[in-house]
Amino acid sequence: MSADAVPAAAVSAGTVDPARVVALVVGVERYAAGSRWTLPGPVRDALRFRDWLRSRGVPDANILLHLAPAETAATADAVTGHRDADHETLRRVLVHELPARQGDVLWIWWGGHGVLDRDEHLRLYCADATDADRRNIDLESARRRLSSDVLPGFAEQNWVVDACQTFEERHRPAVTIPDGSLPAGQRLRVHRQSVLLAADRGQRAANDPVGGQGVFSDILLRELAALPGGPAPDAEALFAAVRGRFDRLRADGRHTQVPTLHLYRPGHAEHLPAPPGPPAPRNAGGPGRDPTGGGLARVVDALLAYPLMSDRDERQTMVAELDPVLVARMPRHAVPRTDVLGILRTLRRRPEGPWDLYRAVTLLDDDPVRAAELEEALREFLAENRPAP
Repeated sequence: MSADAVPAAAVSAGTVDPARVVALVVGVERYAAGSRWTLPGPVRDALRFRDWLRSRGVPDANILLHLAPAETAATADAVTGHRDADHETLRRVLVHELPARQGDVLWIWWGGHGVLDRDEHLRLYCADATDADRRNIDLESARRRLSSDVLPGFAEQNWVVDACQTFEERHRPAVTIPDGSLPAGQRLRVHRQSVLLAADRGQRAANDPVGGQGVFSDILLRELAALPGGPAPDAEALFAAVRGRFDRLRADGRHTQVPTLHLYRPGHAEHLPAPPGPPAPRNAGGPGRDPTGGGLARVVDALLAYPLMSDRDERQTMVAELDPVLVARMPRHAVPRTDVLGILRTLRRRPEGPWDLYRAVTLLDDDPVRAAELEEALREFLAENRPAP
């Protein structure tokens, strides 16, 4: 880390200088493979993300915009000031241009086609990919490169990838996927990387061709716009809000994809797993019975939608409002989602415990929209776990 880099704790608290935020923003709609590969949406999503960065004070010079727009009137007029999204150009950015930059926070935004290879690496296709030469960037290789000493500074890195993770063998390619790896340097223990993926392994990332946007990108961008603060929001809080929206979409039978989050911290890596499958209808299996435990997940997501839950000190202030007898037996954890789950599981041992939690949370944050969602989630959860007559 450079001597003048902002500590990760300060970045997480939202005190980062927008001038020290750099973003690589990629949106690929048109591929050399031809019209069969055309994917409407990634360019519009990339431009919306660029606009969000601008709204948070990030200078245009710090936003590296690489697009391959489809040749339509809608995109031709709107897209200016971007560079190409072919393999050579993107590789040059990752290998040469980013290491020449200085900053504290790095965003990598990528929208386009992807596939999960047989080594469980997500390959992101570049604009010059064809059926005979599927030119790509290996996401895992790129992540490792940017967590090594080739990238001074940028201790905080947020990756957002709206691409399918369908299995390579299902596409029956005529040729193997070429190597998309990048050279890495010496490993370090200073970077905090949060990788938000639109879908879980084996899944497609849904796209809205009518609206011209990725479903995951649209939801994430809406949640970003609603978050207070600067250009470095807490990735776990953001993921919790996005995941909650998708949980409800799956419950309504509208989408099946499950966004996932991979956390890489010094000395620690964690994958926030997907539920075993789409939530069953709320009354499936008899009154109050949901074999997937969807009610619990909904309560946890509703709690994590509160900004205070992303801060360890504020969570402790909330816990101080609870019954000290139960607090003494609570398992605590530094990761917000794990900590919230432990708090909730401890409090549900008493009938009024979950409502004590509701009162403590709403005492510290009286937002009516979040309170209504939390109340509804708690009622659903308690109804699921009520003893059957």
